[in-house]
Amino acid sequence: MEKLVAALWKPEAQSAADFNAALLGPLAAQLQAAGSQHLRFNLQDATVAPGAKLRQVNTKPQMHAIAQFWLPSANTRFRGAIDAALAAHSERVAAWIAVESTIIANVAHPVVPGGRTWGFSQATFLGRPPRLSHDDWRRIWQTTHTEVAIATQANFEYVQHVLVQPLTADAPDFAGFVEECFPIEALSDPQVFFDAVGDAAKFDRNLASMMESCGRFIDFDRIDVLITSQFNL
Repeated sequence: MEKLVAALWKPEAQSAADFNAALLGPLAAQLQAAGSQHLRFNLQDATVAPGAKLRQVNTKPQMHAIAQFWLPSANTRFRGAIDAALAAHSERVAAWIAVESTIIANVAHPVVPGGRTWGFSQATFLGRPPRLSHDDWRRIWQTTHTEVAIATQANFEYVQHVLVQPLTADAPDFAGFVEECFPIEALSDPQVFFDAVGDAAKFDRNLASMMESCGRFIDFDRIDVLITSQFNL
């Protein structure tokens, strides 16, 4: 089995609500009919709109949604129906094969198939800084930074992906994709986000630790951060 992560751009003439409905409805059905499994969408919708200030945009225009799913094989020969379905519902598609590592599984707020996951999902595409080799970048991210991210945040799901191969010709030069789920209150309250409600000193420590750790393997002009609702089908 191989996992695919696909960034999707909304057709200009289509409303965000109609785009999201098309992804959760017709596109999901087409992807499943073509053999995709464990389908997940990350959608920007009205529920997460209060968190717009948490977005970070470097890809312009930025992708509007993300599809994640597994296939028996991502070989071009077997991907025709998948590629056609994604293209039919999107202005642009960028896709990668990804190696998934679940750091924190969502056991606190079990998902209902077809429903929206509790809280919200911060979905981030990571570019590798030129100053780091791929091995050094991955080592920092998946060793010391992982510990910092667990210790300083109120994330109840944390999944890392190394993007190992682009599947589309114009895919942005991203090396990683990470998804973290947080309580909905963290959209507007940084103390909730950094697991420091009512404790200003802890908040300052956690924020400083997180920013220092991120600075070791992230160039902030090489990332895109989307604030999304997560749907598992």
